[in-house]
Amino acid sequence: MTMTQQWHGFWHGHTGRWILDQGLHIVMLLIAAVLAVRFVTWVAQQVTRQLDVGFTESDALVRSEATKHRQAVASVIQWVSIVLIAIWAVVQIADVLNFSVGGLVAPATVIGAALGFGAQQLVKDLLSGFFIIVEKQYGFGDLVSLTVAGISAEARGTVENVTLRVTRLRSSDGELFTIPNGQIVKTVNLSKDWARAVIDIPVSTSADLNRVNEVLHEVCDQAMDNPLLGELLLDAPTLMGLESIEVDTVTLRMVARTLPGKQFEAGRQLRVLVMRALGRAGIVTTADATVSVVQDDAGVAQATEAAQESVKQ
Repeated sequence: MTMTQQWHGFWHGHTGRWILDQGLHIVMLLIAAVLAVRFVTWVAQQVTRQLDVGFTESDALVRSEATKHRQAVASVIQWVSIVLIAIWAVVQIADVLNFSVGGLVAPATVIGAALGFGAQQLVKDLLSGFFIIVEKQYGFGDLVSLTVAGISAEARGTVENVTLRVTRLRSSDGELFTIPNGQIVKTVNLSKDWARAVIDIPVSTSADLNRVNEVLHEVCDQAMDNPLLGELLLDAPTLMGLESIEVDTVTLRMVARTLPGKQFEAGRQLRVLVMRALGRAGIVTTADATVSVVQDDAGVAQATEAAQESVKQ
């Protein structure tokens, strides 16, 4: 028998007919499933890219709440679509192989009951993730602090991804936290709609509080005119007044509403303005802090002398 006859006989045999009929059908189903997954992934990436480009090209300093939610929803839809495509492919392949899915109902019920106890955490994660997305607790780019069950320390960072099962946070140190949604006990969103910068200002008990209040009120009135700080604030800072009294210091508190997630940057800028204003007025908290912060101001010499006199006394 020649090679041609053997090749012809193979394709007309049982194995060859199975490959041409069922095998080719299975391959086409797998190709279709892979293409569908790649298409869904491409669409999700395009949506994410368009949201990023829209934010980059806009004048906004922070993402809007709608943009954060859309990006989180796009990630969830991508994940759910891939799971549905995988289930569809498995069912179709089982049908091609004449594998009766109905016959697995009874065994699947027993196995499902046995695995149900082990899958409780997975179901809990999925339900928690669903409510996180629906209730818009947080989204991509939000600065959050999460209390995780069984862990004393809180996980704080910027949300990089939200799925139905896990939330991924990037900390300020660059660490990536992957937290199952079912283990999140409490959520604190530090960048929802707006934020508040809180600045505590300690001054000596010997300082003239009336003069200190005047200086701080001037800082509040002029803060919106600052080119760096004005873009971060939603309204002028407010001096709340005396916050605490210690043996040798009193602490005054100033608060300011800022853009979401910008409270820390605004707080740093506002502290610089406060220290410079106090230095120009000759009011100091500590000599070292005054010299390091307001060394380019005209009131440095006066502030330093005042600090040295207070130390001698």
